[in-house]
Amino acid sequence: MKILYYDCFSGISGDMNLGAMIDVGVDQDRLVNELKKLAIDPYEIRITMDQRRGVSGTRVEVVLSEKNVPYHRSFRNISKLIEESDFSQKVKTLSLKIFTKIAQAEAKIHGCNIDDVHFHEIGAVDSIVDIVGAALCLESLNVDRVLSSPVQVGGGFVKCAHGSLPVPAPATAEILREIPIKSGLVPFETTTPTGAAILAATVDAFTEEMNFTPRKIGYGIGHRDTDIPNVLRIFLGDMGEDAFADDVEISEAFMVECNIDDMNPEFYDDVMDALFEAGAQDVFLVPVIMKKSRPAVKISVLCHDRELKSVEKILLLRTSTLGVRTRKVTKTMLRRDFSKVSTKYGEISVKNAYYRGEKIKSKPEYEECKKLAREKGVSIKEIYDSLKSGE
Repeated sequence: MKILYYDCFSGISGDMNLGAMIDVGVDQDRLVNELKKLAIDPYEIRITMDQRRGVSGTRVEVVLSEKNVPYHRSFRNISKLIEESDFSQKVKTLSLKIFTKIAQAEAKIHGCNIDDVHFHEIGAVDSIVDIVGAALCLESLNVDRVLSSPVQVGGGFVKCAHGSLPVPAPATAEILREIPIKSGLVPFETTTPTGAAILAATVDAFTEEMNFTPRKIGYGIGHRDTDIPNVLRIFLGDMGEDAFADDVEISEAFMVECNIDDMNPEFYDDVMDALFEAGAQDVFLVPVIMKKSRPAVKISVLCHDRELKSVEKILLLRTSTLGVRTRKVTKTMLRRDFSKVSTKYGEISVKNAYYRGEKIKSKPEYEECKKLAREKGVSIKEIYDSLKSGE
């Protein structure tokens, strides 16, 4: 089994991805010629060797003609541009999948329908080149499985068409929902919406374990020069055919717990909200019997190592407990993706789970169903029933 592994220790952007792909072996002349099939304004692709902190790799820049001006395109315009191109159907499908990830995020953030989304940065020529180029590179490499490390998003603030926004920017954060991330390595954005969408649309599993045999390693050079090398590293390697036969992802997490028998039950709701806001993956309460037959509640919190200190602090400061128990656990999760289902009430996101290549479970996003039910003046059950009936 041929594996492509994204090592996003310093994040990912569209141009870094193209650089790493060329560095690992994609034919740059073929890539440039294929991209000429795009019916967009004149541009030039500059491919050079560069280095960051002693790490050499490939730098890709999309240079626009002086006649070009910032251009806003709708999702509908971009879809038409790609559909009417002469690319293979595989490249068209993957390009549209990547753009759809961004469009869905923008639609949710701005509270509009996906077809009404107008892109600013992502509508620019360089972003279109980055995304279609990513699809062309993956077609060229013809890998069986795409894996990735957790994604470093950086910190601080980023300037965009809507002003200064916290890192990760809202679109990036939404695209990376359900994807493990890390933050704070540097005080600026390291993962762009384009880079995030490429991962969200192509990666089969996110894991820090590299259980494969590397054959080639490529480095895509970013435009910043900082203490941490601003590069994207990718590996091409081989893995046993049965390594992912069950479509499961195994990762490590922490379980933090405490028992409480002397706190006002009304306070639990506030504690749970604070834990989820801190990044906890799950929080649940279990009734227990403590010494002297006292009834109590056990609070259990599942989190990654980056949220561990925040979770422990909340439990110590917002509850009556005098201590917490922490242990490392192993998570085994089915491969998942999201799809959009149209009903008579509107579109709803559905989470799908797979085992051994087959979809075995589907679940609508509750918050979307709840919002739609309130907007249409119906019960949540009616929204769920419309999904089952296909109306």
